[in-house]
Amino acid sequence: MDEVKKIRPTYPMNFSIGLLVMVFIIAAGLSRQIFHISPHDHSHDMFIYFGMFLVGIAVVIMALIMWEEILFPLKVKSGKEGMVFRNHRTKLKLQILIYFSIPAIFAFIYFTYEVNLIRYIIWTAICTMLPIAGKIASGVNNYNDFLKLAHEYIEYKNNELEGLYRTEDIEKIFLSKEEGKLVPKIHLLLKTNEDIVIDLDEMELEDFYDSIFAFINDHYKHLLK
Repeated sequence: MDEVKKIRPTYPMNFSIGLLVMVFIIAAGLSRQIFHISPHDHSHDMFIYFGMFLVGIAVVIMALIMWEEILFPLKVKSGKEGMVFRNHRTKLKLQILIYFSIPAIFAFIYFTYEVNLIRYIIWTAICTMLPIAGKIASGVNNYNDFLKLAHEYIEYKNNELEGLYRTEDIEKIFLSKEEGKLVPKIHLLLKTNEDIVIDLDEMELEDFYDSIFAFINDHYKHLLK
């Protein structure tokens, strides 16, 4: 029966809370520039503070999506046959779910407050686009991608590329290096002289590199060149 192993825990709770509080305070304080505020009219101060509070919350949500170490531990499925490396779908669904609160917050601010349009657009663009460009788009693009390393075979899926290769049919396995460092490409030279390249970078598996290379070194020593 397969089990899920945690290979990277989340940050300690006290550290995570402290980091998010710091991000909130800085973002909320700087967000004052978004709002039109009369220097002589303080009657709406509490109302403005609520808007700044919302912007701070939006930035904290962005941080939770971008810094996965805060909320999402790194896990890998392990069983008797081997290990499966993939971006977990539950994590991606939660990231998308909490992401939608960011544009909702900025839409509420736009229709509720008098804002400096240029600064509002800059803040909105940063908070809504960074999570998409940084995590969500790649997660969706590689939603079905995975690498399975088993004792008797290697299986992978990278968008339209996929395959299953039995170790008995593999002549050699090469791990690419540049300047003495391993790079995220696995070359399989089959006994039929077919050369298969598994590009881990395209599969968004960078967090698993150490575990992947360790498994290969431990279980495919006789094939490594």
